[in-house]
Amino acid sequence: MPRIRDEFRRAQVAIGALFLLLGFQYATWASRLPAVKSRLGVSDAEVGLLLMACGVGAAASFPLVAMLMKRFGSRLLCGASAALLALVPLALGAAPDFPVALVIACCDGVGVACLDVAMNAQGAHLEERFDRKAMGKLHATFSGGSLLGALLASAMNAATSSLEAHFAVSAVLMLLVLAYAQHDLLPHVEAEAEAAPAGEAAAELGAESGVASGCEPAAAHDAKRRRLPLPTRITLWMGLAMAFGTIVEGAMNDWSALYLKNVAKAAAGLTPMGIAVFSITMVVARVCSDSWRKRWGDGRVVVLGSAVACVGLAAAVLAGGVATALVGFALVGLGIASVTPCVYVAAAGQGADALALVAAMGTVGLLAGPGVIGLIANAGGLAWAMGAVALAAAVVAACTSRIRWTSAQDPDTDAETDTDALSSAHDAVPAPSLP
Repeated sequence: MPRIRDEFRRAQVAIGALFLLLGFQYATWASRLPAVKSRLGVSDAEVGLLLMACGVGAAASFPLVAMLMKRFGSRLLCGASAALLALVPLALGAAPDFPVALVIACCDGVGVACLDVAMNAQGAHLEERFDRKAMGKLHATFSGGSLLGALLASAMNAATSSLEAHFAVSAVLMLLVLAYAQHDLLPHVEAEAEAAPAGEAAAELGAESGVASGCEPAAAHDAKRRRLPLPTRITLWMGLAMAFGTIVEGAMNDWSALYLKNVAKAAAGLTPMGIAVFSITMVVARVCSDSWRKRWGDGRVVVLGSAVACVGLAAAVLAGGVATALVGFALVGLGIASVTPCVYVAAAGQGADALALVAAMGTVGLLAGPGVIGLIANAGGLAWAMGAVALAAAVVAACTSRIRWTSAQDPDTDAETDTDALSSAHDAVPAPSLP
């Protein structure tokens, strides 16, 4: 394949290939769960446990991910985690029993968490280095990868019933994508590592670590390395925004079809259209979001987008009917699409610890959200459940309004933000997305 001459485009394609790889990998083994279930001879509940093990592995691994990011950097972590994820489906297809499959699923979750954080750090670094918006399109390629993985699974399932053959073909394709991408990834140096040459004093003034300025530098440095730093208030706002944003995404994917069937009384052929319109508008919005961010700034795009998602879905539930529901679902996809890319950029500016924690909270939202919405639906009906999803979008708007987003077009956005989180350590190492 001929190399792209433009350095920004070359790096963007390489990082986008990793986003595509992650979506492809998930769709590859998730689409063959019925065959995995049959091969292992397990129940539906045990399949659910298998999926939960993957999510738990991802959510619980954030301290490990932060440590690996600081030690090895995002470029090396991208390569190692992507190679692991390419081989996980092969291991799952060859698992001799359910306990081994659970361990493999947990390892998959750890690999997903590592690649998720590392590739988003690469994307944020790309924007900072070239002063150009790219994260929205990168996240859109994840959906493209999921589509390609599902299409390949369908084709392989029609050609052969062998899980091993399908997963072997998928592994080869993913390793080829990784080989292409690895050469052009950015040499990402973490903010913590960059701070060290500026002097020990700057590194040890971090308010987040709780180290007193009078402590001996070496002892303070050792103490900081021994314990996980407490998140700042601004990091918690980001984490909450990510968690509630993924709750909205997960709930729309899991409950929109049932809402159309049971509440809106749609015909059977129309029930899948809820997921379709949500997914289409989300992909389109992510493709367009980089230009929106450049024009209006991250803060306005995220706050107004999540508000549009809230109002659109709430109005659809109150009005009732199939057409209004589909319009409401489309508005949710349009509005919520920019939340994840923009929050990842902001979290990357706060360092590896913040990025890993925000990613983990997003995973928790994705795992717990649909279940909580199901409990609400069981207690009060799907209309109330969808109202709760609209409320979750409102929480995203409230949380993101507390972040002071830095943008050339919108330097004064959210001037009332909590400034206590911006410690002297952050002044020494400025973050690209936060002042």
